[in-house]
Amino acid sequence: MILKYLGFLLTLFWSYSFIKTQSLFKKGSGFLITLFVSNVSWLTFVAACFYGFKQFEFYYVLIGIGFIIVLVQLTFGRISIFINSKFENKENLMKIKTVIEYLIIIAIVCYIFN
Repeated sequence: MILKYLGFLLTLFWSYSFIKTQSLFKKGSGFLITLFVSNVSWLTFVAACFYGFKQFEFYYVLIGIGFIIVLVQLTFGRISIFINSKFENKENLMKIKTVIEYLIIIAIVCYIFN
């Protein structure tokens, strides 16, 4: 039973992390991320919640969902603070972010056409 609950929490963490990641991108690349990643992550998150309500007590599911949401929010906040402290010049950070966004778009387009 503990392994099932840990799997439930891991699935929630995985899917909510991708949902949260989508909010970091600009509108153009955010659209592609929303279309291909975030929608699947939302479906996975909802399916994991449904599974949790079927397998575990209501109280444990709510605690798990709340814990994972707080954990992901705190993790992304800490990563943001860390990254901002490493880059004195914000223009370099924005250039790196733009390159990463274009690489993700290229990867998605290559995946679609191959």
